[in-house]
Amino acid sequence: MTEYALRRAAVAALSTGLVLLAGSGPAAAHVGVTPESAAPGGYSKLTFRVPDERPDSATVRVEIALPEKQPVASVSVKPLPGWTVTTRRRELSTPLKAHGGEITDAVSRIVWSGGEIRPGQFQEFEVSLGPLPEAGDSMVFKALQTYDDGEVVRWIDLPAADGGKPERPAPVLRLAGPATASAAPKETAAVTAPAAGDDGTARFLGVAALAVALGGAALSLVTRGRRS
Repeated sequence: MTEYALRRAAVAALSTGLVLLAGSGPAAAHVGVTPESAAPGGYSKLTFRVPDERPDSATVRVEIALPEKQPVASVSVKPLPGWTVTTRRRELSTPLKAHGGEITDAVSRIVWSGGEIRPGQFQEFEVSLGPLPEAGDSMVFKALQTYDDGEVVRWIDLPAADGGKPERPAPVLRLAGPATASAAPKETAAVTAPAAGDDGTARFLGVAALAVALGGAALSLVTRGRRS
């Protein structure tokens, strides 16, 4: 192979590596909920994970809206040091039957404020609620994230019908599996999970390593070509 051909091969390899690297940056983190699914009719502890995505602004307020057409009789919030939590309630047009009686109003929104999620960090907000609705295949929890500069990011987009990913997806809990006992579960210690962007960062670093390897191999070909 001539030196000219070797140089062309090296440039092509480096270009391929750079294209892979440019297109593989970490996916933007978003407000999510775990677990991803729970049994209809039972109680569940949900964890809303909120990452701060701004390089120079901190998150100072988080608001979660419960689905209006799927009211829940019992909602309790785990205290979070540094944050003040408030709930808003609404009257129900059709009372819920729970705990041996009728519930005429239910929590509609949960608001955390007074705390701070700094850039590059995330926070987890825990809620216990139930009984979960028997009707429907999922619950959509629209979320508002407010930064200290006044910007409000609305995580309210519904899943796309064609399977595509919306720009600002709302946290979604799938309702699946057999109904569980109606007794509320005991609170357990929170388990810190990896940051929402960790998987994307790992993929990014992997592709970066591949790009470097391709470039090194191409340059090695050029060097051997010159020696020969």
